[in-house]
Formats: sequence, structure tokens, C-alpha cells
Amino acid sequence: MSMVAPPAEMPGIRWQRKTLAEELRLQLADEIVRGALTPGATLDETTLARRFDVSRTPVREAIRLLAASGLVEVRAHRAAVVARPSAEQLAGMFEVMAELEALCAGFAAERMTGTERQALEHIHEKLRVLIQSGDPQHYHEVNEAFHNCIYTGAHNTYLAEITLATRARVQPFRRAQFRNLGRLAKSHVEHDRVVEAILRGEHAIAGSAMYAHIVTVRDEYELYSESL
Repeated sequence: MSMVAPPAEMPGIRWQRKTLAEELRLQLADEIVRGALTPGATLDETTLARRFDVSRTPVREAIRLLAASGLVEVRAHRAAVVARPSAEQLAGMFEVMAELEALCAGFAAERMTGTERQALEHIHEKLRVLIQSGDPQHYHEVNEAFHNCIYTGAHNTYLAEITLATRARVQPFRRAQFRNLGRLAKSHVEHDRVVEAILRGEHAIAGSAMYAHIVTVRDEYELYSESL
């Protein structure tokens, strides 16, 4: 299984190549969220290693990462099984995600350097161009860079760390909602409000716009889930 190369470099942005375990996690998460792997299905490490032509080590790590999102139940001395977080668990994750991202956006409005603001505008424009491609996977990858840029611009390392950790748990559901018809264009409009507030240095408005964006992401995922 080959690793996906990061998108082309952008000024002020450092791209990180995904590990093999992360690539496996993304693929398995997609299959679980889409229903191709149903709750209760066994995830045998040996079978998955053979399927993806990898060793059991990245498979084991991918399963651990999936468990953090509530998509897998790991059982002692037995194979892991597919699970789904309850509606209450998922709502709780999105609630915290919205608050953390709002904090990042508010601080970024106050603290972003000129170079960081230019990088944010550059990524925002890249996302606008990608709307025409209709490629939700590529849009998702650049969208992560968009949010990373805001975390960095908040200039609070601890906040960035816990926001990234929370996003890792919510990521499969954030990623899935991009498959909704017209979602890429709507997401870009929501980003517009965030970017404009950050560039104007409006702390409260930037935070409010980001909070509303994440709430909409949650609602869009629920629509996607209901359509399956």
C-alpha cells in the first residue's frame, strides 16, 4: 500500500507526510463510516495486514487510532471489532471541537503575523479552486492545512496540541460530510467569514464564525449519516 503524497507546497505551510498507520486508519475509517464495515465486524490484524500488504505493526496502530474515535472496540486477548460512537458521544466531541477551534480563530485574529495571514489567504484560495474539481479527498487534505494554519496563528502551543488531538478523533466524521452534494462550496463560504474576521483582527467575530462552521460540519455529518 503506497502512501499518499502531500499536496504541493504552499508559502508558510509545512506539510507532514502521513504515516502508514494513518493511511490505514483513514481507509478503514471511511469503510466504517460508509457502512462497508458494519458494527460487530471483526478486524483481524493478520487478515488486514495481508489485505494491505503490510506488517501487523501499522495495522495494530491504525486500530488503536480508530478506537480513539469510537469506531473500533479493542478487547483484551481478542480481535478488535467495528463500533460506532453513540449520538451523545459524537455530539460531545463536536461540542468540544467547536469551542477549541473558536478559541484558535479568536487568538489568530489577534496574533497572526503578516506571513501567516498571507499563507491563510493562499490556502483559502486553493480551496476555492478545488471546489471545481469536486474531489472531496483533496479538498479535505487542503482543508486540514487551512485549520492547521489557524491553530499555528493562535500562537498557543498547548491549545494547538489539544485541538489537533481532538480533531484526530472527530476527523473521520468531518471527512465524510464533504461527500454531501454542494458541501465543498458551502464550506468555503463558511471559511470566508472566518478568514475575513481574522484578517480584520476581530477576535469575537472570528471565534463566533468558526464555532458556527464546526456546528454546521456536525449537522452536515448527520445528514450524510442519515443518507446511508
